[in-house]
Parts: sequence; C-alpha cells; structure tokens
Amino acid sequence: MTTKTSQKTPLWQAIAEALKGDISDGRYREGDKLPTESELAERFGVNRHTVRHALSSLVDDGLIRTRRGAGAFVTARPTDYPLGTRVRFNQNLLAAGRTPDRKILQVEDAVPASRVVAERLEIAEGDMVCVYRGLSLADGQPVALFESHFPVSRFDGIGASLVELRSVTQALARFGVADYVRRATRLSARAADATQALHLGLTEGAPLLYSESVNVDAMGAPVEFGRTWFAGERITLTLGEDL
Repeated sequence: MTTKTSQKTPLWQAIAEALKGDISDGRYREGDKLPTESELAERFGVNRHTVRHALSSLVDDGLIRTRRGAGAFVTARPTDYPLGTRVRFNQNLLAAGRTPDRKILQVEDAVPASRVVAERLEIAEGDMVCVYRGLSLADGQPVALFESHFPVSRFDGIGASLVELRSVTQALARFGVADYVRRATRLSARAADATQALHLGLTEGAPLLYSESVNVDAMGAPVEFGRTWFAGERITLTLGEDL
C-alpha cells in the first residue's frame, strides 16, 4: 500500500514570502536595511544557509540588494495601482511617485478575433482586431505585461498611432474617442510561464496578478479589450471607490 505525502513549502520560500509581506506592509521601506542573517535565522528558527537562499530569491525578484559586509537593503516596495472606472497607466504611476515607461513588444494590425475577444468587443468572431503588446515599467523596472485589442472596423490604422504616441488614450483620441471608462474588470492569480518570467525579470512560476478589462466610450460601446499580467511582488492592486 502506498502512502500519499503532502508536498510542503520549502523553508526558504516561506521565509521569502514572510519578508515580502513585511516589505509590502511597510515594515521595511525603500532603503531600509533588513535584519542580519543571524537575526533572521533566529526569528525563523532556521540556519543561515536557509536564510541566505531566501534573500537570494528576493534579490532575483528585485525587492532587495545585498552589499558584501553591509547587509541586505530594500530596493522597492510594491507600487499601489488603483483600479477604478478610469485606469490610466501613466497617471497611476505618477500618483504613486514612480516614473512610468512602456516598451512595445509587438503590434499586429489585422488579427482575426477569437471567440472571447469578439464577445468582449461585441463584434463577430473572426472580425479583424489590432493587437498591441508591450511591457509596462516603473522607475525602469518591469511591472506588467499587457495585451490590448481594438476593433479594426472602427479604428483602422490605430497600430501606427500606438507606435508613434505610445499611449492608448492619445491614440484613441485621434479616432474621436475623447474619453473612455472601465466597464468591467476580472482579476485572478496566475503563475509566470518561462516567457513572462523572462520579460518581467522573475523566476518561472512566480506569482502574477492577471487582469481582463473592457473599456467603453461615452455611448457604452467597447473600444478596447485588455489583458494584463502584473508582477505580483511589485504591484498592489487597489480597488477605487468608483469601481
């Protein structure tokens, strides 16, 4: 007879998660020095090698840096990113005291809409959409991968505007959409695959916050269906009162 054994979380990973929580909660802020390896080993009841493994994972995630003989220091805490009826990447990052930037990965001008994309944009399956993929950065650090879909029937040629302006808001304005709001947002947890981890500078399997959203114009017509994969350790999604 075989006995089923439950898989336990490695001690170093549990320690890393506890320290991430401390940083997220503000116990340790940017520039703060973490307790020494000996102090952390005493706190968690483990040896220094296990602590060192945990700290190494935080370095890989971009949350701390280490200096030989000086210790480990917090480099960043998760950026608050509010989700409301008006979600604007640049404004949100600036409000959080961060410098926003975007790296365009790919723009496809005419891609047949899948069933899901067609439903969200209220078009027919197979109708052409422009797909805009990129990487969002805060203070030069990647925080999210994004993918936006726009109906070509209404926004033919929007890809060129997205490349030129590097702004969805400004690109939509060129097509007469002076304002748009978030009609719906769906959130779930995902694990980073190899490609996502590479782009975001994470380890494969790192936690991601996955968001699906539909933006609509003043008449309620969908103008954008978006998918975003946020680096879970670098972004804290907050729900605004207007959501």
